[in-house]
Amino acid sequence: MTDAAAGDPASARAGGRAGAPPAAGPMLAADGRPLKASLNRALRRQKLRALALIAPLLIFILVTFVAPIADMLFRSVQNDIVQDTLPRTVVALQDWDYESGQPPGEPVFRALAADLAVAVEEKAHTRLGSRLNYETTGMSSLFRRTGRGVDEIGEVQAEQFFDLNPAWEEPATWVALMATPEWREAAQAAEAPGPALELNEAARVALPRTAEAYSEFARVIAAEDGDSPAEEEPWMIVYLALYEDLLANPQTAASFAGAEAALLAEAAGAVPDFATLSVRDSFLEIDEDWGDPEVWGTISAFAPAYTPGYFLTAADRGLTPAGVEVKPEDERIYLKLFWRTMVMSLTITGACILLGYPIAWLLANLPLRTANVLLILVLLPFWTSLLVRTSAWKVLLQQQGVINDILVWLNLVADGNRLIMMNNSTGTVIAMTHILLPFMILPLYSVMKTIPPSYLRAAKSLGATNWTAFWRVYFPQSVPGIGAGSILVFILAIGYYITPEIVGGTSGIFISNRIAFHISTSLNWGLAAALGTLLLALVLALYWLYDRIVGIDNVKLGG
Repeated sequence: MTDAAAGDPASARAGGRAGAPPAAGPMLAADGRPLKASLNRALRRQKLRALALIAPLLIFILVTFVAPIADMLFRSVQNDIVQDTLPRTVVALQDWDYESGQPPGEPVFRALAADLAVAVEEKAHTRLGSRLNYETTGMSSLFRRTGRGVDEIGEVQAEQFFDLNPAWEEPATWVALMATPEWREAAQAAEAPGPALELNEAARVALPRTAEAYSEFARVIAAEDGDSPAEEEPWMIVYLALYEDLLANPQTAASFAGAEAALLAEAAGAVPDFATLSVRDSFLEIDEDWGDPEVWGTISAFAPAYTPGYFLTAADRGLTPAGVEVKPEDERIYLKLFWRTMVMSLTITGACILLGYPIAWLLANLPLRTANVLLILVLLPFWTSLLVRTSAWKVLLQQQGVINDILVWLNLVADGNRLIMMNNSTGTVIAMTHILLPFMILPLYSVMKTIPPSYLRAAKSLGATNWTAFWRVYFPQSVPGIGAGSILVFILAIGYYITPEIVGGTSGIFISNRIAFHISTSLNWGLAAALGTLLLALVLALYWLYDRIVGIDNVKLGG
């Protein structure tokens, strides 16, 4: 019987299905897919739905918080205006040694002339002067004066070209020399400014300086004025470049044909006898400061696209041609302002704790009806403009103000010895403590409201005095509220600038006042960004220190 069963394949398969465990394989879901893959798919869908829900908030945070901070960090080191405005000058200055005590040579002045010819037309020279004026006083006026006279550099050579042959004054002459035949046809058919200039190969090889100067001329007048080079006489600097090219290569005419070749041959024979005025002397005629190595040293020091100069200034240092130097004593203000901001912000925070803690305790332990009325009084300042509240304190604190009048009336202060509480740190601390006090009271109140009164009664029933019960039982439970209120008040305090500006005077302003000044008045956005970055780093460092000492987990707003 056993042999029969063994010899019957059907019986063997039936026995295998009945007695052996099922074949190993993935567990399937109801739709026939592997269960693990189905679960992963469901989890991905849940995550996508969750991401879609928080996407608006995430985008809002990126646009309004992360992007401005990233822009601030970038602006604090950005310095591309020198490189973009004076590209040829920056390259030429690489071979100049500031330690020589002499201004650079003629090639650097030629590069500066070419750069400024473009910058003046694009009105970029004034912005460059303003940027460099942050580092060296007088640079702004220097670039403005130079901008008014740079179009005359090369005029001596140009007049002699005109006297030699009036054709040099004609735009058509220059177009025939410089442009390709295809461009000339396209320019004639198109309205101004027409297509971008295409230099012919002969001009590019035989007249390299002239071709570059004329190409810049054509680009700028098309972009800035909407004119075609076929209708405009070139800048004087183009004639200067032609003079230099013909001196360097008298055989230039061989690269051209026809009338252009004859014109160039005539000019090449005449230029050795031209009366000349060097570009360096032309700049010195405009302003003698161009002979000062300090001017060139400043341009060279701030030529890189990224600079630590703003951060050095924020630390009362300066990037000079000779290296990093400490600012003079009367210019060291920023480290002092940072220190004052931290000390006064901590003082305001401490004052808010001392004043806000009893008020919050009172609100938490009074009957609900009475507490609600007092809470409205606490919130009342939020319904009044910050500017109005600060101006009110100005009226109260001045020497002829209400507080001094009351003290004199009570004979507590002599009329000739009225207290000075305005335009100093005292006025700033008083006014900002009043303004920020609700931000301390509300977190304290929300935490204290959750502390059961039975804890104190239990402590007293066990023999503790009122002070011991408060200090050992109640106060530790209110510490999270103190932490939350302190962070709120401190961070708000270091960023205030309206109140210190109105009541602080010169000894009561914060670093934020200087940041606001550089953003809105001096327009030194790079320095403002550097100061803001340092302030952010300082706050993060203090936040880290607070977390190490107190623990951020101990901060809460109630519940």
